Amino acid sequence: MANYHYDEAGNMATYFLITFLVFILVPLSLSITPSSKLKSISGCQCQACIEQRQRIARRESGSLLNPKLSKKTMFVIFGWTLVAYLSYQVANAELDNKIYDPFEILGIKTGTSEKEIKSHFKKLSKIYHPDKVKATVNETIEEISNRFVEITKAYKSLTDENIRKNLEQYGHPDGRQEMSMGIAIPKGFVEGKNRIWVLVFYGLVFGGALPALVGRWWFGSRQKTKDGINAKSASAFFKSLKEDSSMEDVVGTLAKSFRYEPSSSTSLSKKLKANEKEELDRLEKVVEGNGQVGKSWKVVGKLVGGSDVVGKRALVLVYAHLVREEVRVGSLREEQTKALLQTPTLLNALLNVSMARNWLVPTMSVMRLHAYLVQALLPHPNEAIGKRQRLAQLPGIKVEELEGMNGLSKDIPELIERLEKSGDGRVGDVRKAMERWGRLEVVDAGYKVIGERIITPSSIVYLVVKLRLSPPGTESVDQKEKELTADEVKKAIKTNEEKDNAFLMSRKDAEDVSEGGEEGWAHAPHWPGNRKPAWWLVIADEKLGKVVVPPLKITGVPFSDPAKRGERYSRDYRSYKLQFQAPQGPGMYTWKMYLVSDTFVGEEVGRNMTLKVDDLSALNADEQGAEDEISDPEEDSLAGQMAAMRGGSVKKVGEDQESDEESSTDDDQDSDDSSDSDSD
Repeated sequence: MANYHYDEAGNMATYFLITFLVFILVPLSLSITPSSKLKSISGCQCQACIEQRQRIARRESGSLLNPKLSKKTMFVIFGWTLVAYLSYQVANAELDNKIYDPFEILGIKTGTSEKEIKSHFKKLSKIYHPDKVKATVNETIEEISNRFVEITKAYKSLTDENIRKNLEQYGHPDGRQEMSMGIAIPKGFVEGKNRIWVLVFYGLVFGGALPALVGRWWFGSRQKTKDGINAKSASAFFKSLKEDSSMEDVVGTLAKSFRYEPSSSTSLSKKLKANEKEELDRLEKVVEGNGQVGKSWKVVGKLVGGSDVVGKRALVLVYAHLVREEVRVGSLREEQTKALLQTPTLLNALLNVSMARNWLVPTMSVMRLHAYLVQALLPHPNEAIGKRQRLAQLPGIKVEELEGMNGLSKDIPELIERLEKSGDGRVGDVRKAMERWGRLEVVDAGYKVIGERIITPSSIVYLVVKLRLSPPGTESVDQKEKELTADEVKKAIKTNEEKDNAFLMSRKDAEDVSEGGEEGWAHAPHWPGNRKPAWWLVIADEKLGKVVVPPLKITGVPFSDPAKRGERYSRDYRSYKLQFQAPQGPGMYTWKMYLVSDTFVGEEVGRNMTLKVDDLSALNADEQGAEDEISDPEEDSLAGQMAAMRGGSVKKVGEDQESDEESSTDDDQDSDDSSDSDSD
């Protein structure tokens, strides 16, 4: 019968707790460890971007005296501290389950003869006998007696025949022992006087904390949409967004959602201090007095509504960012940062709302608003003025001074030329920003169907585009051409075709690129976070004002290689594909492809991409034969019964066997005829 006992010293429970903590802390520690790859990412080297990245790093890491630690980081630090403390306790704890070893107690080697054991015991008796040892402050009479009892017991274990036999057979001088099972719970947990506290602990954990945690998860998940925003924000988006919503309408719709989002509404709904209210009033006056805002501020203000104090406050902070007005109060500056960093998630959700109805105008407005927020530029209704103001994305260039530059187009090289002529010191930073500018170049674009020569109704079509970034002022292909031999041309064409076919057959949306092909951090000196440029690939029908295919988010577009620039068959681009189903009827579909940047204002590409859908009769005989090779379903199968109900053709049972028998009979007759002719 086993003898169960609780862990008196608590060592077993400590081992269990250390193991449990380590299993949790190791993956958590790995998840919060900063990646070296992120630190190695380069970016725009203009002074404004370098200073902004430094400010972001300080904000995210905090200061030496006041480091910014997340809840997860604090839990990991506390957990490892607890593991270290428990490990120290275990390392210095006395083991009570040590194997009985009489040789160790007597201090002799295993295998010592009985004569040597008796001699050694006599020496120990003279030293440790209670009559020979006097009690001291560090050692009591009881401890002295117990030590001599252990020595005597060990001596008898090695010299007495019966005791030594028990030791050899059962590992203990007293013979067979009961099986001892330890329970990794300190004894104090089950003592009568502590039972009430154990019950209270179990009640709090399983009756309070666990139901609260599950309830919070359950109701929290119901309050969130799949886009990660509050359900009330999504409802406001559905109600506010219209088919003809302009950029101002989108901004107003966006401001309505701030009151429902936890990361922004918590701070935006708090009671303002005197200096915060004064600063907010000042920012509102600056925004209203800005000539660029004009009508848009009134339109957006009506959309938000006068009773929506939280939305109005968020709107002031967002518009202060768009007109590049510095927020002087630190608490409001932090709120502005939180609101801006949350806008990409809200705009993506708003984009999905617009895409659910296939509206082109609001879809394009939502996409373009990303870039205006990143570059801190106010959308201007006048297209000519707006194109010129886009140059204010460059470092040190202000919107006000662009208004006085008559005859200036939106081209960056022209602005650099003017700055050089006037000896402006900003030209160096402008050149650095231009070197990493996200101007997209479409190398090639076309519709593809796997294994088909033409596009037929309802077939799976891929729009394949080949893209690269070519900063303004980059030399074009036509200005320089590297001469290649005929063999080199054939080899290059074959290699590119093989790569294109392999990518078309793959399930990836983007072609694989070699390491180091990333575009790095974008030029975004006003955005409160590190930004990587991305683009939306959209196919739309401008005549109907509808989006034909849901947009594809494109990232990782490589910069054109100056060394390969001008080589006709060089591959300094990356291929992307957008999958959709062709229309059900044949015809010519005049669609347009858009590539819209989410980081750079005005950097978008529009190209007409007419889709020709041919009737099945346009397939040649071989291609149609390939379709006919698919046999009809058998009449006794489920597919055959459904085909028969629709009036389709089915194959009768035994039809294949009869045809096989007929063919075999024909073969036999042919063989007989041949044998007769041979005999003749």
